[in-house]
Amino acid sequence: MATVALMLIAASLLMGCSTQTKATVVPALQVINLSGKVLCQDCTKGYGEWAQGSQPIKGCKVSVTCMDDRSRIMYYGSDETDEQGQFNMVVNKFINGKELQAKSCLVRLVSSPHPTCNIPSNFAGGQRGVKLPIRPTVVYRDLVQYQLDTFFYTTPRCDKPADTHDSFECHGNNNY
Repeated sequence: MATVALMLIAASLLMGCSTQTKATVVPALQVINLSGKVLCQDCTKGYGEWAQGSQPIKGCKVSVTCMDDRSRIMYYGSDETDEQGQFNMVVNKFINGKELQAKSCLVRLVSSPHPTCNIPSNFAGGQRGVKLPIRPTVVYRDLVQYQLDTFFYTTPRCDKPADTHDSFECHGNNNY
């Protein structure tokens, strides 16, 4: 009888251990991927070539700046485009123990090595910068990717001149 009682106690202990579930923690995604393209758009070409014939620029610098909740720079990084004009940046989601909010990041054009196509265009926001959208373009397993619209550089001839009226204003002086 003592053996049966001992076996029952041992079985209940084993059952108790085997029915306990261990909590599994899924690690948060640790990086944010940013990608896009930079092209040269030449306005001196015909419309078809201008609209469809933009050429990729190798070596363009594109930057990302992320701010914290107090509008301080939390992260700055940059990448250069490849032969196809593509850039890809990987940003750590945790900086100094704080989580980076993708919506507080701004991506913009910095420089172009092209001898004539080196004026940043604000078409698709490349000159002023583009905030990352609230939702990423791709979320798959451990990949979070933001695919940005194509940024463009243009030639100096195509650049819109600054709208200044200083030379036309009298400022109250009639010096004829």
